[in-house]
Amino acid sequence: MELYELTISQAHKGLINREFSCLDLTKAYLERIEREDKRISAYITITEDLAVSQAKKADELISSGREVDVLTGIPLAVKDNILVSGVKNTCASKILENYLAPYDAAVIKKLKNKGAVILGKTNMDEFAMGASCENSAFFPTKNPHNIDYVPGGSSGGSAASVAANLSCYALGSDTGGSIRQPASFCGIVGLKPTYGAVSRYGLVAFASSLDQIGPLTKTAEDAKIVFKAIKGKDEMDSTSLDCSDDYRFNVLDFKIGIPKEYFIKGIEPDVEKIVKDAIGRFESLGFKIEEVSLPHTKYVIPTYYLINTSEASANLARYDGIKYGLSRNDRDDLIDVYLRTRGEGFGREVKRRIMLGTFALSSGYYDAYYLKAQKVRTLIKQDFERAFEKVDFILSPTSPTPAFKIKEKVTDPLSMYLCDVFTAPVNLAGLPSISIPIGFSNELPVGLQLTAKPFKEDIILEAAQFYQKNE
Repeated sequence: MELYELTISQAHKGLINREFSCLDLTKAYLERIEREDKRISAYITITEDLAVSQAKKADELISSGREVDVLTGIPLAVKDNILVSGVKNTCASKILENYLAPYDAAVIKKLKNKGAVILGKTNMDEFAMGASCENSAFFPTKNPHNIDYVPGGSSGGSAASVAANLSCYALGSDTGGSIRQPASFCGIVGLKPTYGAVSRYGLVAFASSLDQIGPLTKTAEDAKIVFKAIKGKDEMDSTSLDCSDDYRFNVLDFKIGIPKEYFIKGIEPDVEKIVKDAIGRFESLGFKIEEVSLPHTKYVIPTYYLINTSEASANLARYDGIKYGLSRNDRDDLIDVYLRTRGEGFGREVKRRIMLGTFALSSGYYDAYYLKAQKVRTLIKQDFERAFEKVDFILSPTSPTPAFKIKEKVTDPLSMYLCDVFTAPVNLAGLPSISIPIGFSNELPVGLQLTAKPFKEDIILEAAQFYQKNE
């Protein structure tokens, strides 16, 4: 096995046993990126000097004989909307093309304290708006399983980097499925933590009531390791909370809920069969299965897109050509500066969402659209609460289809939005959810989603790990 194929736990064991050094491991990834990323286009920025420096420090720490963290010396990739001090943070947008991050995001600070090695910043849909990684202002990322297909989005670059062994693990952000859907498309594990379980300080805001940082990894065991490292209360994020480390339970006591509304017209037959086979596998392993109902599922997409576009229109108002980023300030008229900067700096999908959100928040339409969407959001949350009175976690497809071809949906935004139908409800309700690979349809990966009550990441991580060990 090559060094870049190792999981976090395998690499940690090799480092501790002095089978190879952190520098060896880091160079193995950097050399592979040099060879393979021309084909995949997972990275926007490679931080080779930073990675080598961090690897050398990790080697010194291990050589000193002191106890080190499991993430010490393990190379990762970071989605390009999570700040790394002194490194470009573009959000895959022309408007931030040359913006240097002035500080570390809370999650980066935590990982640096554990001796992590940062390989670079990964490509994404511009400002995290998309489901295919085609909305980047720079280039599309390709699916490592078939480069004619998308890797999913918006954390497509992070997912592709892990799937193609261009990083050992990666960080992404999830607003309506942007960790789990690309994890499903690329055949890896993606964890979207409970809203507030991980600090959002240093994450460039898209929709502040929905955004959450989480890991993309090769295994559920690795996802547990990374989540444990980045979770917890942060004084810089008032929405963040501490969550427990209570793993004392028998996984086979869990009861799984299957939402009847998720197996409907629109899900690809192959995906449905693979997911149902996985349900049978869980049952054969000793889990109890029960049907549950999430009756407001049909309202998820309009509710989600009204809320996320409204919040995006407010969050992106700061990019005006005055404070930072791209500026077209060669005119005397201030309105012209705004219009030219935003017109040239933002891509088509970002402009579309800003306009939709501004309309939904405008006088005369606020109550009819945004306020009503928030009320339906409460109903969706209550659906989950009722379901969790009967079951411990809910199992569903991650996406109704496997990866689709590059450019297949680019001219049909509504079709692209429907990719979020199984993942967006989780963000609306603020719940933890994980996607794990369970098979292939026409040689493209299919993912299974496990969702639990707030701050019950331990349950879905343990169940996912148990499933993977008994495949």
